Amino acid sequence: MKTPRLHPETIEEVKQRADVVDVISESVVLRKRGKDYVGLCPFHQEKTPSFTVSPSKQMYYCFGCGASGNAIKFLMEVGKQSFSEVVLDLARRYQVSVRSLEPEQRQQLQRQISEQEQLYEILALAASFYKHALRQPQGLVALKYLQSQRLLSEAMIQEFQLGYAPSGWDTLYRYLVEQKGKPVGHVEQVGLIKLRKSGNGYYDYFRDRLMIPICDTRGRVIGFGGRSLGEQQPKYLNSPETKLFDKSKILFALDKAYGAISKQDQAVIVEGYFDAIALHAVGIKHVVAPLGTALSQEQVLQLLRYTESKQIVLNFDADAAGTKAFERAIEKIYPLVYGGKVQLRTLNLPDGKDADEFLKEHADSADKYWQLLKEAPFWLDWKIEQLLGGQNLQDVSQFQRVAQEMVKLISKLDHPNTRNYYISRCAQLLSRGDAQDLKQLQENLNSQVSKYRKWKLKGSENTNLPQSFQLLPTTSESNLLEPAEASLLRIYIYCPEYRAQIIRILEEQDLLFSLSHHRFLWQKILELQDSAKEGQNDTVESLISLLQDLSIEFPEQMKKVAHFFHLDEIHFEDFSRTPLVIRAAAACLEQVAYQKRRQYCLKQWEKLDYVADFRAKQYYWQQLYEAERRLKELEPIRRASLSDLV
Repeated sequence: MKTPRLHPETIEEVKQRADVVDVISESVVLRKRGKDYVGLCPFHQEKTPSFTVSPSKQMYYCFGCGASGNAIKFLMEVGKQSFSEVVLDLARRYQVSVRSLEPEQRQQLQRQISEQEQLYEILALAASFYKHALRQPQGLVALKYLQSQRLLSEAMIQEFQLGYAPSGWDTLYRYLVEQKGKPVGHVEQVGLIKLRKSGNGYYDYFRDRLMIPICDTRGRVIGFGGRSLGEQQPKYLNSPETKLFDKSKILFALDKAYGAISKQDQAVIVEGYFDAIALHAVGIKHVVAPLGTALSQEQVLQLLRYTESKQIVLNFDADAAGTKAFERAIEKIYPLVYGGKVQLRTLNLPDGKDADEFLKEHADSADKYWQLLKEAPFWLDWKIEQLLGGQNLQDVSQFQRVAQEMVKLISKLDHPNTRNYYISRCAQLLSRGDAQDLKQLQENLNSQVSKYRKWKLKGSENTNLPQSFQLLPTTSESNLLEPAEASLLRIYIYCPEYRAQIIRILEEQDLLFSLSHHRFLWQKILELQDSAKEGQNDTVESLISLLQDLSIEFPEQMKKVAHFFHLDEIHFEDFSRTPLVIRAAAACLEQVAYQKRRQYCLKQWEKLDYVADFRAKQYYWQQLYEAERRLKELEPIRRASLSDLV
């Protein structure tokens, strides 16, 4: 579905109503300082707040990395959303009437907004239905389970809106569709019902399960987790992926925990729903849980917005499964952990218990948990202890195996000071208190770490880059830009049905025409479109006629773009595969933009010192990493479609 081009008046009204402090405070802990607010920048790693938000100017600015903008730009950067998506979301939040430039699409746009609100309403109704069912005779087993086995009070059952999904095949379907009159398509969209294999009717997705609503940070229900009460498999079943629900981006209980995370300056991640609920029940409220999937970078970055120290504690089970889950988490958040962007600690409870089991053991278990949190070791210390566990360092083969694993582990650390610390630490552990061996072991480890890092960097264009980072070859800008920009301009002029799509792509991806004659032509097209009466420039002939009239006022500039008003067979061939050509051209423009960004960040990165400029160096490394990742994505698109542009 195409997103209509929003009317400038709608955009302006959203800018006027959206308060930058209100918007940013949902993601960043802000503190009042004079007339402004300050906090830790969400766009780069820092320990001292340099991120300033000005209510009077309705702008933010970071003195550390230079990030700046208004509420709309902030949400685009943080949420990786398009301009239109952010404006529409803010319009809903601040109750701004939405208008689009295309009159025929206004009703469509209003339907989109209305549909999303209906989806939230359906999920809220389902949560209320499940809560009510918990108190009915059929839900008695689930209620007793919560009270007797989970030891949850009535207050906690209410706080987390816990409920029960009846065992009938279509109980919820009949309630939402037949009683409440909700569109069956919408109920299916949010993952509450499924179409029968026969194609004849629907059945409830959750049946005979204890229901746990999952909310976004604004407290709106976006999905559910269902726990079976018998032998039904799987034991835990989450809502399927929907427009509102993405398991890799959501953390359970974050809507209730973010204030406590800010207050404690620490976030605790546990494995399951009931571990989180049990900790909240005893007053330990800075706790969240992933939704049965490996921890993602996006989830960790969400938590880092609420803690200045960037401290996160992983409380996974101490058994083999818990250890494996911890290892998977480290792999998923590799750049954050080894780059020092998160102060990660690990907590294994005694006897391999999970948080819920541990809290049930003793009356003072909550105090003991607090104490264990304070004593939780850094992840690398924990990992080293894992390497040493059960190993006989008197045995040469076991000694060598442990030492090699230590070298691999330390080599991944980006900060030289941290590497040096752990080289000394590991040498002490391997020497087993022998002072004569300590110095030699330290030198050996240091040499091995240096060799390992150089080996990992072999083949890179720049040996100063962080390990595993290899630059793609730069493609000539002129070879990309000339045909790509020309194709977009030509399609815009001669294919009116694709004009809205081209504008949307340029706006959402923040793409510009770089060549001066193309930039001139595009600017004049926009000026003519903005000044024209409704429908005046809709035809190809009318737009070309108005553009050619500019030759009197701008003879030199128009001479350079005169070829756009005459077509040959090759250009007509382009029009037969327009969507592909637009896609390829946009990829080329974006690729050039990222090449420029990469070149700038690399120059800045090379100038900086690891010790004196650590935060800035980490910031530019992350920007390099993101630019390189996107360039790798764009390269096959450009290569596959390059023949359509030349």
